[in-house]
Amino acid sequence: MTVSDGRRSRSPEWSQSGAVALAAEVAADRITSAAHAFSVAEQLAADFAQGAAARDRGRILPHQEVERLAASGLLASTVPAEYGGADLPPSAVAEVVRTLAAADPNIAQIPHSHFVYVNLVRLAGTAGQRQRYFAQVLDGARIANAQSERGGATIADISTTLRPAGPRFRIDGRKFYCTGSLFANLLAVLTRLDDPAGHTGLEPGEYIAYLPVDTSGVRIIDDWNGVGQRTTGSGTVTFEDVLVERDQLIRRSAAVQAPTGYGAFAQLLHVAIDAGIARGALAAATEFVRTTSRPWFESGVSNAIDDPLLIQRFGELSVTVTAAEATLAAAGVAVDAATGARRQGTSEPPVGGLAGFASRGTVDSEQDNAAGRASLAVATAKVLADRAANEVSSALFEVGGTRSAAADLNLHHFWRNARTHTLHDPIRWKYQHLGRALLHGTAPPLHGVI
Repeated sequence: MTVSDGRRSRSPEWSQSGAVALAAEVAADRITSAAHAFSVAEQLAADFAQGAAARDRGRILPHQEVERLAASGLLASTVPAEYGGADLPPSAVAEVVRTLAAADPNIAQIPHSHFVYVNLVRLAGTAGQRQRYFAQVLDGARIANAQSERGGATIADISTTLRPAGPRFRIDGRKFYCTGSLFANLLAVLTRLDDPAGHTGLEPGEYIAYLPVDTSGVRIIDDWNGVGQRTTGSGTVTFEDVLVERDQLIRRSAAVQAPTGYGAFAQLLHVAIDAGIARGALAAATEFVRTTSRPWFESGVSNAIDDPLLIQRFGELSVTVTAAEATLAAAGVAVDAATGARRQGTSEPPVGGLAGFASRGTVDSEQDNAAGRASLAVATAKVLADRAANEVSSALFEVGGTRSAAADLNLHHFWRNARTHTLHDPIRWKYQHLGRALLHGTAPPLHGVI
């Protein structure tokens, strides 16, 4: 375990590499279009795939790979055009994430919160905050989350509070599952302000504090020990007497309690990670059977790839992965429509027949309807991507045979990554929201997790 008090932690491998400290800004390139982003993502993915199994086996944190990702400009691709960014739509970002996840889902998950909290700045930040944080992101800064807590009745209970400290505020608390914190420049810290008397001049509620990782009192602990997604830097962050300026705070309600597509965008990226794992596992299974597997003696063939039962199974797995990718793409179109309608005052046709909330009197506007359709489309995609990631990563051994289970090959990292990442939020509740929409015309809730 490594610990950082007021600065980021580094793994032993990184400390000995002689590389530039992560706190230094990188000279980031600029992404100019979706096609450009896809090309860069494919190039990076090809390189990242080469060492993915070895990094997982040795829990070698991908500091250099994350530096390359930031330097590529991909992490700034959602910055609005008026601030110098490419302003890529959610569907394009999801395709970038899916491409990276097929190569190394750990690296693909690290910037998940980065994109989410760049989006929060866009939706709820002041003009000054947008100018400041977008400029930092364009220069290569990375944002990680510090939001989940333990000990509450549910994950929605937040005990980390903002307390007035003169003209500033004080944060004390402990956060878990802080994905990307070991690689970040900024931490997006979920806090709660209780001020019923109105002494602070701020509305009570949940705020995100954007804290540089070297802020005094911030302690980043590398203690993530999950069976999968082992190199995502998803450890613990503590805050003790941390002081924050008022202009570092962004209230969440403008994004989360309104039909902005904020939650749908965040969930879309989780779907992309799962779909990428499924595709990566299928590619690994295909390569292994082509090059290593022996045919079952009853098949009567000389090569495993000519076994008709294996051919059948690969056909089935191909359909599973392709279906997940297709619903991811459809969900991306729906989220584009919801976020585009907000930005441009336009609307798009229904996706997948998930329309009709407004006609039943459950929402107030076409924007509400677009946001509801987006969330339900993403929920559908999440169900299929969850199934695909877990099924295909397990079937890899079924089709590969005994040799594929050799520990030194570490082919089980696909299944461990799938099983770990798909625990993020339960698909059983996706079915609930889909069923209620069909039977009652009920729009999904605005809580940021659908």
